[in-house]
Amino acid sequence: MSTKTNHLAPAKAIHPGEILKDELEAKAISQKDFATKLGIQPTQLNEIIKGKRGINTEHAVLIGKGLGMDPKIWQNLQSLYELDLVKINERTQDRLVALDQWEMIKDFIPEKYFKKIGAINGDPINDIPVIKDIYQINKFEELPGLYNQPAFYHNRKSEKLTVDKINLLGWVNLLKSISANSKVERFDHKNEAEIIKGLKKLISKNDQTIIKCKEFLAEFGIKLNVLKHPEKCAVDGVSFWSNGNPAIGLSLRFNRIDNFAFTLFHELGHVFCHLVNNNTAEFIDVDINKDSSSKEDLENEADEYANNMLINKKNWDRFFSQSTRLQINSIIEFSKSEVVHPAIVKGRLCYELKSYSIKVDIDDKIY
Repeated sequence: MSTKTNHLAPAKAIHPGEILKDELEAKAISQKDFATKLGIQPTQLNEIIKGKRGINTEHAVLIGKGLGMDPKIWQNLQSLYELDLVKINERTQDRLVALDQWEMIKDFIPEKYFKKIGAINGDPINDIPVIKDIYQINKFEELPGLYNQPAFYHNRKSEKLTVDKINLLGWVNLLKSISANSKVERFDHKNEAEIIKGLKKLISKNDQTIIKCKEFLAEFGIKLNVLKHPEKCAVDGVSFWSNGNPAIGLSLRFNRIDNFAFTLFHELGHVFCHLVNNNTAEFIDVDINKDSSSKEDLENEADEYANNMLINKKNWDRFFSQSTRLQINSIIEFSKSEVVHPAIVKGRLCYELKSYSIKVDIDDKIY
């Protein structure tokens, strides 16, 4: 990609007097002698050399003749200097405007988080267009109003943790921006069974899981992106429509295969149970008390979808009633029959038994 140099502003405008000084020193000509030769006052020449006076047409002709150079060279040097001054002034004005705009918006964006993940670099000139793109706004006056939109509050409210709304909205909108640039195939909800089967198989192998799940879902028209969550924001996932395709964003707050699988399938529950019937819906899933009665029906449906799609309900009930359910051999055998990773079975046991200290040696990290 070529750069249009006529649009660039130099760091410093070089006055032609500096070049004239170098020429005189290179030729071992004193300023006084050169001024006498040109028939001008030494003080006048000194002002030109110090950048206090410009080179007019008469000076350009005299200097050119005195040094055996084309007078146009000195005319051009003066013109370039004046043009650079204008460019530098414009750049300064642009930066002043950018600094004013940044002061206006910095309290409405997770600046620290965006810097940490490399979304912005700390230069308002570069960062302001990025922020507008992330939040999909034309004017920064629109930014505060985003926090009052109904969709923003359509999420799982945490009863244990305080959720930083600015960090949450920043995370969600950055995922929307990333998803908007993601290219996937056409989505058809009739492929649900094939999608579930394929994902379970990939997750059960737990080998480059996230990358392979993303590539697999893209083939079926579902966008999947993972983005680290900000501080004070216990968000797990989000699902929404993105340019005609369902999109899922995950935070991976816990580097566990069972957490990844459940959250992904929970968002798929939103996709197949809710988004296919509403192309404007949005679901932001924030960590809450799992037993909370304040959970919305749609969230309960997504939870149930995740549980039942990962493990057949009747088969689970039968396995859970067995006295050997906590033995590693039983867990592995059952996980193979359900085509899921053993850590998913262990995680489900921990949840339903309300005990997360079950001593079963199963590696639950995501690979």
